[in-house]
Amino acid sequence: MLRAGQFLQNRYEILELIGSGGMSDVYKARCHKLDRLVAIKVLKEELSSDGTFVNKFKMEAQAAAGLSHPNIVSVYDVVDEGQLHYIVMELIEGITLKTYIARKGKLDAKETVGIAIQVAQGIAAAHEQNIIHRDIKPQNMIISRDGKVKVADFGIARMVTSQTQGPVAIGSVHYISPEQARGGYSDARSDIYSLGITMYEMVTGRLPFEGDNTVAVAIAHVEEPITRPSIYEPDIPVSLENIILKCTEKKPERRYATVTEVIADLRRVLLHPDENFVTMAPEIDYSADTRQISEDELKVINMAHQSYRPMQQDLEPDYPPEPDYLPERNYPSERDYLPERNYPQERGRRSDVSSGIERILTGVGVLVAVVIVAVLILLFSRIGGLFRGSSGLGLGGNQSSFEAETLPSETGPQLADTEVLAPDVTNLPLDMAEAKLKEYTLFSELKYEESDTVEKDYVISQDPVEGSVVSRYSAVKIVVSTGNGMIDLRTLALTGMDKAAASAILTQNGLRATLIEEYNDTAAVDSVVRYEPEQVREGETVSLYVSLGPAPVMRTVPDLFNITEEEARQRLSDAMLNPGEVTRSYDAVIPAGYVISQAVAANESIEEGSTVSFVVSDGPEPPLQRYLASISTSYNLQGAFGPGMEGTTLNLEIRLRQESEGVPQYRTLMEATQVTSNGILPIEFSAIEAIIPGVEYGEVEVVNAEAGQVLASYPVQFFLSE
Repeated sequence: MLRAGQFLQNRYEILELIGSGGMSDVYKARCHKLDRLVAIKVLKEELSSDGTFVNKFKMEAQAAAGLSHPNIVSVYDVVDEGQLHYIVMELIEGITLKTYIARKGKLDAKETVGIAIQVAQGIAAAHEQNIIHRDIKPQNMIISRDGKVKVADFGIARMVTSQTQGPVAIGSVHYISPEQARGGYSDARSDIYSLGITMYEMVTGRLPFEGDNTVAVAIAHVEEPITRPSIYEPDIPVSLENIILKCTEKKPERRYATVTEVIADLRRVLLHPDENFVTMAPEIDYSADTRQISEDELKVINMAHQSYRPMQQDLEPDYPPEPDYLPERNYPSERDYLPERNYPQERGRRSDVSSGIERILTGVGVLVAVVIVAVLILLFSRIGGLFRGSSGLGLGGNQSSFEAETLPSETGPQLADTEVLAPDVTNLPLDMAEAKLKEYTLFSELKYEESDTVEKDYVISQDPVEGSVVSRYSAVKIVVSTGNGMIDLRTLALTGMDKAAASAILTQNGLRATLIEEYNDTAAVDSVVRYEPEQVREGETVSLYVSLGPAPVMRTVPDLFNITEEEARQRLSDAMLNPGEVTRSYDAVIPAGYVISQAVAANESIEEGSTVSFVVSDGPEPPLQRYLASISTSYNLQGAFGPGMEGTTLNLEIRLRQESEGVPQYRTLMEATQVTSNGILPIEFSAIEAIIPGVEYGEVEVVNAEAGQVLASYPVQFFLSE
């Protein structure tokens, strides 16, 4: 096993182990020559001396190296360094389609079509180079963070020649074509069958054929009719269902001839989901008498699948996904467009007694053949001391379901048939750990604990430990990390969300939101552009950066001083600005009609379309003109009090009154003063200035300040004072 920091060819620096399978280990590394991250798949040390494994390992690189397509994982280099054999490949950060289906249960029709088109494009590119993949399955399809789907694992691919037919069927049993199960000739239509099974699993969340063992599943692919997807998913469009059924026909000549035809029909599904445009081959009557598989065919099937264990499921790839993160993809969204369909009724069971007996005898014959083959396998494995299966590893590097478990060598501990060595599953994601245990015919017993050092959903420890001898089908207790209590905001998909909705989601998760507005050229107004930090604890604050839309265009304010009002307006217009409020004022220096000042200083930057107010001169202020009047009289206070009020006091004031257009205006000449009833109030003012210049007359009034009552009024006339 390689170590972090180790260099290969003085070029590739090993960063970390990111996956492990039955045949190889996969490392994340940095290519210092091209300064990029890569994945390096290294053939396991114990297999590097076996020419068969080395040749098979190289076969993968040879098959994929000549392929260059956006939907195929790229191979950069193939290296033999003594006993070290490895392939340098494109590093894809994402998850397998198998994991994605498991998480969602099943996919809607639009998303299924979007993924299937990308996969089919990758397969078509391989077929154009006369390369048949022969192991198409969701485990070999990787969905990257940006939503792109790439086909991986060309470990069992071959050029289309007469050698594509062999005595041993190769591929994953749940996705294998009938001709592969028989060990017959494989061509492009075999990949189309496996693609059809993959689409079936996407839309229904289940596989069409299951069985107690892999031989039973393989025989089902050969003999049993496939159940319509609409039985499990009634809303599937009729066009998509018929595409799946045509891809999974038993006979290759009844399927699509090329993957290009499949892509064309898938694209039509997006445009016309209700239209039944798929041209199907004439129906086959599956109610005919069951044909017994020949001894030669049964022998081929058993030889091909002898490495399978009961209930063995296809394993996830050893190229690990990032389990807690997958960005949004732009696959077509779900629509309520699917019509009612009327399919022919399911055919009933035949009541013919003789054919029923024939089927029973056939089943017994198959069972006896399976038992005989199993005994022979056990005998040969004891004699040989080492029973290995081949492994088809792509970028995912998963051990194929048709590959045998590596048993202890002659120099290791001798195990009984019911025993196995416990594998090491520590520091693996939970899904990979459980898959690895299944590989060794073990199952998991889970316990969860918090950890500051082990990532969430990764295995902290196991009991029994690696290398312990345990019984097959027994439990391995594994402790799984629940993380350190941090909330990973990436899982909330806040980016692009409306600020109100994002704030509400944070509140629901026990967090507080702080809104920070910033300009953004692409994000919609009030949508979340980004957030900080990415991980927080409950109760902490998250900064949401909210878009104000595109940044405004800034304009320089022109200098308006000492130019005419008309010129000022034109300059503002030329600068993409608008005139604001225009006021006028006297100025002894600036001529009338010219700008005295402006509200925003010249050469300052303001937003395009803003207003700028300015002041225009009315010229010098005219000379001050004063209108004056005078009065000299007195007021007998006895008239203000009346009889019997002698000796009392009263508050009186004197004011000037003038009218302009019927509206009176007042000015106080004497403030309210306390006077007695037996006195005289003098009214003497030598220079009373007019309230309203130019109004010739006015009145001087004596007023009771408390009651507001006018007690006496004296007219006065104003004259212009030189």
